[in-house]
Amino acid sequence: MFDDLVSAIEGLRPVMRADLEELVRIDSVSAAGFDPAPVRRCAVASAAQLEAAGLRGVRLLEVDGAHPAVYGEIARPVAGAPTVLLYAHYDVQPSGPEELWDTHPFDPVEAEGRLYGRGTADDKSGIIIHTGTVRAYGGRPPVGVKVLLEGEEEIGSVHLDQFLAAHRDLLAADAIVVADAGNWDVGVPALTTSLRGLIDCVIEVRTLEAGVHSGMWGGVFPDALSVLVRALAALHDDEGRVAVPGLARGGRPPVELDERSARQHAGVLAGVHAIGRGSITERLWLGPAVSILAIDAPPVAEPINQLVPVARAKVSLRLAPGDDPDRAMDALLAHLKAAVPWGAVVELLPGTTAHPVSLDSTGPSYDAFRAGFRAAYGIDPVDKGVGGSIPFVQAFSDAYPGADLLLTGASDPASYIHGPNESLDLGELHRSTLAEAVALREMAG
Repeated sequence: MFDDLVSAIEGLRPVMRADLEELVRIDSVSAAGFDPAPVRRCAVASAAQLEAAGLRGVRLLEVDGAHPAVYGEIARPVAGAPTVLLYAHYDVQPSGPEELWDTHPFDPVEAEGRLYGRGTADDKSGIIIHTGTVRAYGGRPPVGVKVLLEGEEEIGSVHLDQFLAAHRDLLAADAIVVADAGNWDVGVPALTTSLRGLIDCVIEVRTLEAGVHSGMWGGVFPDALSVLVRALAALHDDEGRVAVPGLARGGRPPVELDERSARQHAGVLAGVHAIGRGSITERLWLGPAVSILAIDAPPVAEPINQLVPVARAKVSLRLAPGDDPDRAMDALLAHLKAAVPWGAVVELLPGTTAHPVSLDSTGPSYDAFRAGFRAAYGIDPVDKGVGGSIPFVQAFSDAYPGADLLLTGASDPASYIHGPNESLDLGELHRSTLAEAVALREMAG
């Protein structure tokens, strides 16, 4: 029943590989402070790939001050056929220090069946899954197809509301497939059914008008770094659990992950303890997690014997499904403010918010994708959660409450997204494409 798709995708391997490498070579870092020109260049290259795959009406969607989104479509072949919106994003995280990479982050290199480079997995592979699916049908899929490629996912989809306001009717669909998640393991497919939410803030503490001699005044007045450290330490209890009161927790995860595998996937150093309570997946998917992302302070290489007058840090808090970002932000800010000792002056600046998501994984669209995974992998997919956040999902759930939402993707735990040596198993790319192609046929009935 699917032999034609198997043969088509097998024949597409070279072009899919070439398309992915073309996109990875473009350093489309959307973060503030990076050159926006490569981001736009990647949007243009992605648009050309959509056109080459057979999509029509391909164009850049523009909002003032935003990186462009890319759109293309194929009309429904027959009346009554569903329309499916296929989403991915072409922007990437910064590469970080290049000396931590075994290869250049924007020069894709294959080793042992994996393609290494920033964006190979997150999320330029999602673009290739979608174009590969359309190509497998010769540009004539059995359902209506709309493709949306975002350029700001890695900075929290900051202009997504404006894009939706401007193009709500254009993007409407019966089902939305977000190819920005991943599989349980190489050869073990997954459907992601929950995402944690996200809030973050910047805390700044001041103790002095300016730096003063640490010998003359140390022991009498506090330096700002000591104040900041004590405040940040109050974010966890002695077991490493999040100490901010009132956050949502709990639930039963659909699958479990043993600690040995978790330590291996995360690259945890020998002797470092796990923190918190409960199973690994319970802590990872269904509980909050707080992290210190950055600290502004004098660098160790440039010390001065003075009391540091000001210090700041960025704090990130992941939220369990069921939590409310606005309420959680209030709780985080209040907790940090109360933890600042010795009367130091504190300023708290709230930042990003993203809602947690819990999806109903039943219905015809999910049945179609389960059939697609069985055809491509030979086994049923795992239902799993993800500890990260995808702002797009909640925004589209709110905008199109009648549409089915499905989270898929080709990455695996060894992909190390957002870290050095990000990579993609090329076999997973082809199997994920076949699964999506089969799913569209199943959705067409």
